[in-house]
Amino acid sequence: MSDLQITETVGHPTAPEHAEPSFLGLDPGGWVALAMLAVFALLIWKKVPGAIAGALDSKIALIRDQLSEAEALRKEAEALKAEYEAKSESADKDRAALLERAKHEAEEIVAKAKTDAEALIGRRTRMAEDKIAAEERAAVEQLRASAAEAAAKAAAQLIAERHDAATDARLVDQAIKEIAER
Repeated sequence: MSDLQITETVGHPTAPEHAEPSFLGLDPGGWVALAMLAVFALLIWKKVPGAIAGALDSKIALIRDQLSEAEALRKEAEALKAEYEAKSESADKDRAALLERAKHEAEEIVAKAKTDAEALIGRRTRMAEDKIAAEERAAVEQLRASAAEAAAKAAAQLIAERHDAATDARLVDQAIKEIAER
């Protein structure tokens, strides 16, 4: 035998060839193709591709409008963001200026308070010194008055002890004579 081996089907007789049904000379695959062509022809005749294209075009136009609206909104949002950032920077600058002004005013108030306190202390010191001086003068006057009163009492007592009525009469006469001579 040759290198080719022939295989026999044992127990299986060779089946006769099966014939495919056909109608008007077309087998099932041909009829499917014919049906597809008819569907496509019907779709074209009813202008379905144009309707689909129109629907797609309108959808594309709607999407483009939405995109342009979204772009406009994005630009508006960016403008608002820039505006608010500028306002924020301005507010920060204003806050810094107010803080600086408040610090300056506080320093002025503290300086004025120190000056006023020093002036008040000076006035109070002068008042206290004046009061002390007045008290010293009053004490000196009182001491002088007490000394004068004590001297007068001592002089009266000495005069009373050393002078008698005749001496008093002589002194009175002498004083009258001096007054009359003038």
